[in-house]
Parts: sequence; structure tokens; C-alpha cells
Amino acid sequence: MHFSPDRPTFFVNPDYLPMVGASKPVIDPATLETVGAIAAASDGEIDAVLTAATKAQLAWKKLDAKSRAKHLHAVANAIEAANFTHCAELMVREMGKPYPEAIGEIANCAPIFRYYAEMARDDAGKVAGTTQAGSFQYARYEPYGVSVHIMPYNFPILLMCWTVAASLAAGNACIIKPAEVTTLSTLDYMTVFRSLPEGLVSCLPGGAATAQALIASDRTHAVAFTGSVAAGKMVAVACAERMKPCVIEAGGSDPLIISQHAPLDVAAAGSVTAAFHLTGQVCTSAERFFVVDAVHDRFVELFAERTRALRIGDGMDKTEIGPLVSEAARAKVMRLVDDAIANGAKAITGGRIPPAHNTGWFYEPTILTSVSPDMAIVREECFGRSQPSAGSRISTRRSGSPTTAPSGSALRSSPRIWPRRTTRPNGWRPAWSGSTIT
Repeated sequence: MHFSPDRPTFFVNPDYLPMVGASKPVIDPATLETVGAIAAASDGEIDAVLTAATKAQLAWKKLDAKSRAKHLHAVANAIEAANFTHCAELMVREMGKPYPEAIGEIANCAPIFRYYAEMARDDAGKVAGTTQAGSFQYARYEPYGVSVHIMPYNFPILLMCWTVAASLAAGNACIIKPAEVTTLSTLDYMTVFRSLPEGLVSCLPGGAATAQALIASDRTHAVAFTGSVAAGKMVAVACAERMKPCVIEAGGSDPLIISQHAPLDVAAAGSVTAAFHLTGQVCTSAERFFVVDAVHDRFVELFAERTRALRIGDGMDKTEIGPLVSEAARAKVMRLVDDAIANGAKAITGGRIPPAHNTGWFYEPTILTSVSPDMAIVREECFGRSQPSAGSRISTRRSGSPTTAPSGSALRSSPRIWPRRTTRPNGWRPAWSGSTIT
């Protein structure tokens, strides 16, 4: 069976299979047109995927690392040889990102499989120090078994490849539970795995119930999750109750600090990317800006000037800013912006639905000033195109976090910092270390 966006399907390598559940339309967030249809996995479909993965993993784990590496390089070869135009277009129409970002995400995936292919060849264990004369002690790494990969919508292919490539290299089978809104592009991408053994990789559409069933199953042994803090907590608890290892990548609300001696032209340009890449729907987006008084007004002027130059529109057109992923996502941004303005914040630019884009879930890139730490927009992850800027909130003498976040919240993030411009042998260049620019 060939994949068609109009027919709800799931994937068990190497085949697409029809789904029996009720069909649900996939809506383009820019045009509100129907893109295709999906369905949630039934109990029988979940069982079929688990059975296939368990059988495939028993043989996969017995392969030596060199043989598994050869398989992963074959996946990389398939990615490099494929034409992903249709996959990228589906991604744009499902979740709204501009086409260059969609095709760029997919183009970055082949090296991931090559990296883990070679890493697994050299990292299979370690020799430990002895505890008594004549003994030899070592640790050998063994695969977990069947791994579950619960994916987000913002980078549905790239982030999936990060965890799937690592898990395959270690000897595991992989079951991918895509985000509902990017199910079609994820399914379309599955053809790159067809060189792998039958049943080793599966893609199982569905919502929270599907994810819960996969986590709860005795036939899965590890979980990789990327998504919201709230969902991440539930996944972590469910895994802990079963002593099942998990990797959780949740959200954040990153601060960006502009110091007195920052190169403001560079800082403003970088801030536009940090704030509004993928319409701000990135866990590492800069959402809170802290600007020293001496440069606050000039920085905000440059930041706003560059922000107003961003083109808003359908991701298939020449635009930098597409729609938010859903009506609910836009409603959250509007709630936070409206609350901030009602409590004294000022919108320097944006703060409204663009007049030229009444259809779809568009919202203008927004910069707020005169914000305070008690405002919801400072304390919650916005995950959208609104950035508060706080003047008179830090000084060059102050250290530590610029704001106090609630314990256990998503706001304890490493800051990005633009400090002094320095002269270096090859001229000034920003050098990244983690999420700090020095």
C-alpha cells in the first residue's frame, strides 16, 4: 500500500497499513483547508506494532556493531538520495512553518544516522578498575529492547531522527508516536527506513491515549519524549511507576541579556532569530529580554525595526513568519499579550492579528516593554511570537538569574548574553558555548 495523505494509515517497516479508526481531518493553519486525514491507533493496531517490533529487535540486537552501522549508513544514503519536496510541503501545510525551514530540517538528518552509526561501533562498554589482584572487570552495554519515541510538532523529523538513530545504533527497535498535527509528514518520511529489517521501525498515529498505551505496555522498555512541560511530567511519572528509563526534553522560557557594551546591530539581528524563528514555537526561543538601561531604548528601536521587516504569510509563499500551529496556540499568545498590556506593558510592535491575514492562525510578531516579573507572560512559556523586554531590571553589577521563577517551572533556563565587543585575530565573531554568546 502506498502512502496517501487522504487515507489514515500507520507504518510497520516496510509497509503502510490502513487504519480502522474514525477519520479526523488535518487542517492547514494558514488557509484552514483540509490537508488530509489521520486516525488514532486501535488496540489491535498497537498490538500488531508491538508484536512486530519485539520480533525484529530479537534479531537486531544480535547483530554486531559494525553490521548495525552499515544499516544506519544505508538509511543515511536513502535520505541523501530521496526527494523530500512532498514531505516538506506536507509539513508546511500541517503546521505552518515556511517551506525553506521544512526542507532544511529534513536535509539535516542524514549526518545524524552516520554519527550514531560510528559512535555505536566504538562505545559498547568500558573496562573498570579492579577490586582485587588477578580480576578483570568490565561493563558491557546492552540494548533495552523496544523504545517509544513521542515526538513534537515543531521539528517533527529532525528531533525524531535524533532519538531514533541513537536507539537503533544501540540495538533497539523503535516505535514512533508522531505529534497529531505533523502525522502526515512523519508518515511520508518513513520510506527512508525500508532498508532496515522488517518491523524494526514503526510509526503509529494517535493522541495521548496511544502514547499512554505504549508507555504502559510490558513490551516497551524505554521512552524518548519531546514536548510540553505538563506532558513531560506525565510521561516521567508513568515511566517511573514502571521503572522504565526515559529521556525528557520539555519546554523553556529562555532569557536573553543585552549588556551595556553589546554590539547592538548584531544583538538586534540575532534577537530576531532567537525570538521569532518558527514563529517562536521552539523550546530554545528567547522569550524574555533583559536590557541594561544605557542601551535599552536603542536596542528596542533596532529590534523592532528588524521585526517589522519580517514577512507574514503562508509558509509556501516568500515569508519568514507563518501561522501558529493551531487556534489554541494563538489564543494562548493573545491571552498572555492582552494580560500584559492590561497590567501596564506596552506593545512596541505587533500585539494583534495582522489585518491582511484574517484567515488562519496568524499573529504579528510582538515586542512588549515595561513588563514586570509578576506578569504571566514572563512566568509562563509563551511558545509564540511575543517577546517581553525589561529595562531597568538588571545592571552590569548584578549576577544570577534576572527573574525568580516558580519552583519546578519551565523558566529556569540558561541565558543568552551579548556582552562587550572584543577584538580577535580574525575579527569579532560570536562564539557559542551552550546558550551563552561571548
